[in-house]
Amino acid sequence: SLIWGAVGMVVGLLIAAQLNFWQLNFGTSWLTWSRLRPLHTNAVIFALVGNMMFAGIYYSTQRLVKARLASDFLSSLHFWGWQAIILAAAVTLPLGLTRGKEYAELIWPINLAVALVWVVFAVNFFWTLARRREPSLYVAIWFYIATIITIAVLYIVNHLSIPTSFTHSYPVFAGVQDALVQWWYGHNAVAFFLTTPILGIMYYFLPKAAERPVYSYRLSVVHFWSLVFVYIWAGPHHLLNTALPNWLQLLGMTFSLMLWAPSWGGMLNGLLTLRGAWHKVAEDPVLKFFVVAVTFYGMSTFEGPLLSVKSVNLLSHYTDWTIAHVHAGALGWVGFLTFGMIYWLMPRLFQ
Repeated sequence: SLIWGAVGMVVGLLIAAQLNFWQLNFGTSWLTWSRLRPLHTNAVIFALVGNMMFAGIYYSTQRLVKARLASDFLSSLHFWGWQAIILAAAVTLPLGLTRGKEYAELIWPINLAVALVWVVFAVNFFWTLARRREPSLYVAIWFYIATIITIAVLYIVNHLSIPTSFTHSYPVFAGVQDALVQWWYGHNAVAFFLTTPILGIMYYFLPKAAERPVYSYRLSVVHFWSLVFVYIWAGPHHLLNTALPNWLQLLGMTFSLMLWAPSWGGMLNGLLTLRGAWHKVAEDPVLKFFVVAVTFYGMSTFEGPLLSVKSVNLLSHYTDWTIAHVHAGALGWVGFLTFGMIYWLMPRLFQ
């Protein structure tokens, strides 16, 4: 996670600099902005956050269900398989081998590998649950279950393709249907890759670091069910003022506005868990990272619904406001939670 995070951010720095100094293309098509930008997003989302998420899920699940991971072999296969996929992305994207869809750029052979590795992850996780010695499922586990099931459905449907060669394929959808399926996937990659697993990790690591119980278990359950139901409908807000039927645009906007409630339910539950422990935040760098992460979660999930209002989107679309919103989520929310989790884990893993 740390290594790929460094790679992803260096690539981000390079493409940001290219917007001012085109000479940083170094005269080769491999290093142009258009080819490195998807490498940057894929490295940050699937490599930095992906590895952190798997680490957090594997570490916390074993402790929450009082059972060791079901299979060391599947754990290793998952780990090395995921690194191979990231390496394949790092080679193919600069070469210009792409499906041309945001967060879904990888060519079909790599897509198949992602699906297979995800199945390995799912089998290992649910097998561990089946062997659990703790009868009740803590809320973090619910968030992990939602992540595994929903990402599988989203990824497979949006990547349905007809191959024409080993490096090229056509999507089975076309036109506005293709756009709608893409953003149903694209926004829910944010929902179920950058939000639900990270919330599960928050619900485990924040109380552990603060040495306080979660503020409200009831709120966490209401937060979970409302979030997973509402989030899945928000994708059309990426297609406002386009050829998408107006009723669908309004549906996406309405569900996006509804997301304010469960998102802020999660943020408030996180911050209120620190009641009676705020004095620790002054001394503990781990809690500092967690507090900033949860605060950024609140800010980012305020900004998202706001940007999905059609009249606001008329002004914000194609501006840096959208990019700022994504970075507030990925760097502010997930990034700070990642750093907090790693600082909490390192001394415990390596004594």
